[in-house]
Amino acid sequence: MKHTKNLSTKYIKDMSTKNTEDTKYSIKGRTRKSASPMTHTFVTRIFVSFWYNIFRGFRVLRGQYNLMFFVVTALLLASCTSTPQDATKVDKLPAIYPDYAGVTIPAGIAPMDFDFTGGPYDCIDVVVKGSKGGELHANGDDVDFDVDDWHALTQQNKGGDLTFTVSVENDGHWTQYKDFKMTVSPYALDEWGLSYRRIAPGYEVYGHMGIYQRDLSNFDESAIFDNQAAPGACVNCHTQNRTNPDNVTFHVRGDHGATFIRHDGQDEWLKAKNDSLHGSMVYPYWHPSGKYCAYSTNQTHQSFHAVRSERIEVFDQSSDVFVYEPKTHQLLLDTLIMTKSHYETYPVFSPDGRTLYFCSSTAEPIPSHYKDIRYNICKIAFNPANRTFGNKVDTIFNARVLGKSATHPRPSYDGKYIMFTMSDYGCFPIWHQEADNWLLDLKTGKAHPLTAANSNNTDSWHNWNSNSHWFVFTSRRGNGLYTRLYLASIDDKGNVSKPFLLPQRHPAEYYDKLLDSYNTPDFLSKKVEFDMRDAGDAIVSDKRVATKVR
Repeated sequence: MKHTKNLSTKYIKDMSTKNTEDTKYSIKGRTRKSASPMTHTFVTRIFVSFWYNIFRGFRVLRGQYNLMFFVVTALLLASCTSTPQDATKVDKLPAIYPDYAGVTIPAGIAPMDFDFTGGPYDCIDVVVKGSKGGELHANGDDVDFDVDDWHALTQQNKGGDLTFTVSVENDGHWTQYKDFKMTVSPYALDEWGLSYRRIAPGYEVYGHMGIYQRDLSNFDESAIFDNQAAPGACVNCHTQNRTNPDNVTFHVRGDHGATFIRHDGQDEWLKAKNDSLHGSMVYPYWHPSGKYCAYSTNQTHQSFHAVRSERIEVFDQSSDVFVYEPKTHQLLLDTLIMTKSHYETYPVFSPDGRTLYFCSSTAEPIPSHYKDIRYNICKIAFNPANRTFGNKVDTIFNARVLGKSATHPRPSYDGKYIMFTMSDYGCFPIWHQEADNWLLDLKTGKAHPLTAANSNNTDSWHNWNSNSHWFVFTSRRGNGLYTRLYLASIDDKGNVSKPFLLPQRHPAEYYDKLLDSYNTPDFLSKKVEFDMRDAGDAIVSDKRVATKVR
């Protein structure tokens, strides 16, 4: 049996070597053990087993026995290490997953490992050459670059290109495919990693879920909070302040509802509801000073479609926005952003903290007129010194005149843009196949779709990194069912690169087995330190800090 895309096997990683004299880096790929009697791996095993049992029968001295074990191990690791000879060159790109051809990556990102999906094969050989020097070589049953060697190569080629030469062996014959390139961006991605929620794409009920963090320089992932620490709790709407988790908040839904907030080194669990609010404190966004956090309060419901192309509809029957001051536990309310005639939601502060953006739709009968709910992006002035709002609301992007709905606004931290999601209707576009991400230029007032980053399926929730040259978003472009995380860059002129799927080791197998969707991703400037057990105890204790209206 030859190697195929979803073959489930055990892996052995060979030792990597580095030639420091000429800046060339060499690594052997991971070796898969095959059970097929037709492969050289099986023959090697028979050979090793034969001599292993003969030597064991002699019961030689312990030292000699250990030496034999070393030889056996070395033979096992020797499979699939041949190099391309007399390769047939073909004028087409290799079929790989993920599709990394032509993407732009930051220096220091985790290795962009990929799987060959162009059919069965015995061995794969990949040579990566930098336009500014350096070379990386992977050879084996799959492509698994060493983390340190990959980082060295990308740092050396910052602002340049990496050229990949892929050759595949099948039945003793090598085929060399057309080269493809990755661009190493001149813009740094200084953030430590990402935070996101992982949850199975359920409907009526939910089970295991959690908020996780991922180191972007490697493949390490850990749970910030897993709801096994508080069974039955649904954790959502996590947000840190401009990627810094020193200020962070998230919501807990369920029998022990609460809003968690970390501020000035203190953790508090707020009472989820207030008599002055329609619902809980959700969809948060921090003021750049860290002194305030904007929230939405929503009465959210869901219904199911009876057609195959549409699955679920999530909608609000009322919603308002407000600002919370952690120091005083006060809710800052204003009638201009809490109206009965409109649904206001998704509040975000401008980078200077003097404007509050939000989405607003006319209130329509639900569920009969759910397709008439279309949101515009609006703004109101905010004075952080005296905690007051302006005296008028302005519309800065009118999606309704286009027959569309604009949601999830996220201002770039350099003040140039607002990225938002455009869909046909509603406030919850993550199940809308037509949903795309758009970019609003705050200087010109013009908006356009992010064509280079969008797909034919759902593209939605997004966030910026601190220098506003990178963004992360969710997409269902893979199979239409599960949302995955993609990253892309934007240059000083507003040009957007082809996005790349969040790197994983053995990505085809990883994503094929992953039964969770990602949502609400955001960048992290550093790893989050959080005591999950204490948090679980706090949730089930129902001890809450009450909020009050100013």
